[in-house]
Amino acid sequence: MTFIEAVGEPNYAAAFSLRPEIYAAWQQLLGALKEGMDPRRYELATVAAARRMRSSYCMLAHGSVLIDKFMPAEELRAIVADHRAAGLDEVDVAIMDLAEKVADDALTVTQEDVDRLRGLGLSDADVLDVVVAAAARCFFTKVVDGVGAQPDAKFAALDEDLRDALVLGRPIAQAGSDGSAPDASLASGR
Repeated sequence: MTFIEAVGEPNYAAAFSLRPEIYAAWQQLLGALKEGMDPRRYELATVAAARRMRSSYCMLAHGSVLIDKFMPAEELRAIVADHRAAGLDEVDVAIMDLAEKVADDALTVTQEDVDRLRGLGLSDADVLDVVVAAAARCFFTKVVDGVGAQPDAKFAALDEDLRDALVLGRPIAQAGSDGSAPDASLASGR
């Protein structure tokens, strides 16, 4: 379901159905970013930005990728509640801090933020990847939420506690009102 007359499934694809060339450009951007970025780092930066923007869709999709590939659901719930107190290593915390700042107000990013990541062993290219991942998530989230796309109904099948932790904005679509939820392979292309 969207506010505009859009077709397709899953719901995020419907959001771009009137301008498929924009979605194709989005996929190209993500492909270029992911080619040189650690996949777990990408997902953590994405979740940090999505959480800051209260994007249920992106939290559900990328949270699902994290639990499918990188961590148990309990760890993800702890990260969503407070990534600084979730037992993450210092690099992961710094990455999520930077991604949150970019999503919230990129003007608040300082030289100290970059130096912190450098001091933890990240290259300038690694820092740029985190910034681009967060900024790209801002674009995608604003489009999906701006046209009213709800997270796909299949996300309702997630564990209730996890689902409740990840739904921060728009509610999950009712069954029958949308297409299939993206699986990890689709979410990784988002």
